[in-house]
Amino acid sequence: MDRLDRMSLFVRIVERGSFSDAAADLGMARSTATEAIKVLERDLDVRLLERTTRHVTATLDGREYYQRCLSILGDIEDAEGLFRNPSPAGLLRIDAHGYLTRTFILPHLPDFLERYPDLNIHFGQTDRFVDLVREGVDCVIRAGELNDSSMIARHLGDLDEVTIASANYVENFGIPMSPDDLDGHQMVAFVSSRTGEAMPLEFQIDGKVKYVNLPSRVTANNSNTVAALARLGFGIMQAPRYHFADELARGNMVELLADYPPLPIPLAAVYPQNRQVTRRLRVFLDWVAEIFASADLQGR
Repeated sequence: MDRLDRMSLFVRIVERGSFSDAAADLGMARSTATEAIKVLERDLDVRLLERTTRHVTATLDGREYYQRCLSILGDIEDAEGLFRNPSPAGLLRIDAHGYLTRTFILPHLPDFLERYPDLNIHFGQTDRFVDLVREGVDCVIRAGELNDSSMIARHLGDLDEVTIASANYVENFGIPMSPDDLDGHQMVAFVSSRTGEAMPLEFQIDGKVKYVNLPSRVTANNSNTVAALARLGFGIMQAPRYHFADELARGNMVELLADYPPLPIPLAAVYPQNRQVTRRLRVFLDWVAEIFASADLQGR
């Protein structure tokens, strides 16, 4: 294993927080990874990693070396790619909401993979907060405001939100004419994995946003489960309109309080600020931006 290989291994260990996971990612034995880092630390005459029984973290010197390694390895990959292989290659790990992936991305995926035959993609699909660096994810596609200054967000568009309930729920509880008429109603609450709290309903009234919490007999931290509960008549929810466009057209679901819509939700591709953007990630970001630029994000 040469110096560049050891640098790549070190970067992966820092990002995964584990010798075993990093070794598995790179197809080597854990003992090989351990010995390689010992050689690297001996050559540099500095301790790069703090090891515990459960986790591995970079020391102060290790964090500085990690940043240098990212820059060096990224430059080498780009330089070699220009001459060795004009087409980006390797595995991309993308995390995005399942319904959004199936609706907007997968229909275009055959063309993308035909354009870049040496690329492979793994789609992770979850509503929870993803630690991109530690979990080895290249990019997440997320709706909502970005509050992490260590990340870069590439804006893809804005999702039109709708307040919605099942036809059965409306038959039982009636149709509120304004947010002030919501007494006696229930909502199906989405519980944020980041805060552990139920997300309130929001309504735009005269240029201001009003937040409303209603009783919830059932809550969930997965948006697909919240949608299923709303379809079963457990309460009111708010979601991107495209998610329910067909059901709204058929009348199975009913839009409520259309004159008081929730704020549109910004959609972005998010990736770490301190990581060199590889050619494979760059072409994916450009491609997914093209998709959403021409997509019907309002779902009308």
